[in-house]
Amino acid sequence: MPAPDMVISAGAYEDLALLRDAAREAGAIAMRYFGNNPQVWMKGGTSPVSEADHAADAYLRDTLLRARPDYGWLSEETADDHARLSARRTFVVDPIDGTRGFLDGLHSWCVSVAVVEEGRSLAGVLECPAKRETYWALPGEGAFLNGERIQVRRQGETVDIGGPKPLVDRMPETWQGRMRRIAYIPSLAYRLAMIASGRIDATFVKPNAHDWDIAAADLILTEAGGALLDRSGKPPRYAGEVINHGALAAGSGELLGVLAGVIAEADEG
Repeated sequence: MPAPDMVISAGAYEDLALLRDAAREAGAIAMRYFGNNPQVWMKGGTSPVSEADHAADAYLRDTLLRARPDYGWLSEETADDHARLSARRTFVVDPIDGTRGFLDGLHSWCVSVAVVEEGRSLAGVLECPAKRETYWALPGEGAFLNGERIQVRRQGETVDIGGPKPLVDRMPETWQGRMRRIAYIPSLAYRLAMIASGRIDATFVKPNAHDWDIAAADLILTEAGGALLDRSGKPPRYAGEVINHGALAAGSGELLGVLAGVIAEADEG
């Protein structure tokens, strides 16, 4: 049985079906540009965005808001309108999470879509078309990859950890000899999905992750038996006035507790 605060809300199943269909088509749109040298611009001088991001975002916004016109909208590629704060539910979208990897021809990018109510994700989908992988979850219903239930893996003597080197270096000495550091994964959502599906054990998340990076993947990870925690040991909340986060820790069991302790002590400044 789901915990009292994780009870399925009315319409969540219908929202999940809507997200899955929309994410699948948005992934197909992005694939038309993948490996085909799409036009690229720089946001803020440092962050790339491509015509593939814009095309997928336009499709998702049109499709999802036409189906749910009373929902709010929060997307990496759309100017934020705080009118969304008056909506009961909000779509939280990253049309291509891992744009740098997408542009470099890496396969580990995904379309990330979630429905959020009262700060928590009610439905989440990651569509990863270059990998031919689709993840989804509802609260209390488990997490799935291509229709098969997934779970975080049982902790072994050796653990695979991702995230920024300065945070990994802060791990206690007793863990340093047990860790294998995984190669950088440009898509944060996909990195969290790798924990949910048991391919790695844990990751740190550097400060300034945004809601659209993690809202869907957080639910998938939680339903797979893991968690995403902030420096106070609490799960992030989404679609509020503040849409970015400090350092985060993702994983499960004893190891997650160790990572959470590291970020609690780290200077995020």
